[in-house]
Amino acid sequence: METSPALSASRDRDALALHLCETLALGGAGPVVAIKDVIDVAGRPTRAGSRALADAAPASRHAAVVEALLAADCRIVGKLRMHELAFGVTGINAWAGTPPNPDFPDFVPGGSSSGSATVVAAGLVDFSLGTDTGGSIRIPAACCGVVGLKPSVGRLSRRGLTPAESSLDCVGPLGRSVAAIVQAMAILDPAFVPAAAPGRLRLGWVECGASPRVGAQVRSALDSCLDACGAAIVPVSLPDLDAAYEAGLTIMNAEMARSFGHLLESGRLGADIEARLRHSLSIQPEQVAAAETVRLRFRAEVDRALAGCDALALPTLPDLPLTVDRADDAMAARESTRLVRPFNLSGHPALSLPVRGEAAGPVGLQLVGPMNGDAELCAVAARIEAALRDAHAGSEP
Repeated sequence: METSPALSASRDRDALALHLCETLALGGAGPVVAIKDVIDVAGRPTRAGSRALADAAPASRHAAVVEALLAADCRIVGKLRMHELAFGVTGINAWAGTPPNPDFPDFVPGGSSSGSATVVAAGLVDFSLGTDTGGSIRIPAACCGVVGLKPSVGRLSRRGLTPAESSLDCVGPLGRSVAAIVQAMAILDPAFVPAAAPGRLRLGWVECGASPRVGAQVRSALDSCLDACGAAIVPVSLPDLDAAYEAGLTIMNAEMARSFGHLLESGRLGADIEARLRHSLSIQPEQVAAAETVRLRFRAEVDRALAGCDALALPTLPDLPLTVDRADDAMAARESTRLVRPFNLSGHPALSLPVRGEAAGPVGLQLVGPMNGDAELCAVAARIEAALRDAHAGSEP
């Protein structure tokens, strides 16, 4: 995919400064890329958006994904603002700065990969990299009206990422189109070979308790493009969806406590992160063991559901994103992960597509594919993306 002339704005330092926490000038003349500040760049500190890591030592080596970008002649222009320690979903960061949501300024940019979504929405890069432990690529993608992929767990190397250990976290790309996601994955993973979608798609619609305005908009969008993309939609039940959400929270909290609990002594954490970490220290081994049992059960449940479908479909967020003036509502922020977090637990690839409609804010369609079927999932998403675009164009006066 060639760089669009519109992306020449990526050279505009003033525009980029709204989204970057650090400017870089690495690589060649290929695709323009920016990366989340949990990804190591040799000779630069990885601060993860936290004042507690302001004095971190420079990384001794590039992260594996940075090495892949440079090998493909990509131009890395900077590290992106993010929710502190990748432990929040609003993207609000009083210390490192909050990037603006370009197309939906009244709404939070989403997190934790906030800058990874906003820099794409602003048209300043060809694609960006974020990370996703409990929805942190798909949530900001939905909030900002862009495309974001959480690859299959383990698909892309996490070497050189913060935190170093996580059983839920995946690094992945965000772009303005599925084509940008495919371009990024082909660069990051030599085993990723672009695929063609089946001649007739079969989607499993997951009943998931989303708000009527969001659930209806996503389903209506799918229905409107049925004929165009030759899709059949069948109902699918995931009885353990809520249990998987709670189990994912338990495991994430326990792992974050092990990685970052020592930073509580610094007195330099944001109030929201300090509160979450203190709660995370209370997670007991038996709670983690019970959550791991749910992980195995839910993974098998998703596998069974996908046995008869090319992909599962459901809203990315259960309701519209939080508005900026409600960003400190911790319970509402937590609930916004209800439909994305389960697929971190199961490990399946999941992608968020923007969906236009009547709701007064951004809405995303989440597609979930078979384990390691990332290329096939992207092919399904591209077919639906094209059909949604055609349907929207046909509805304009």
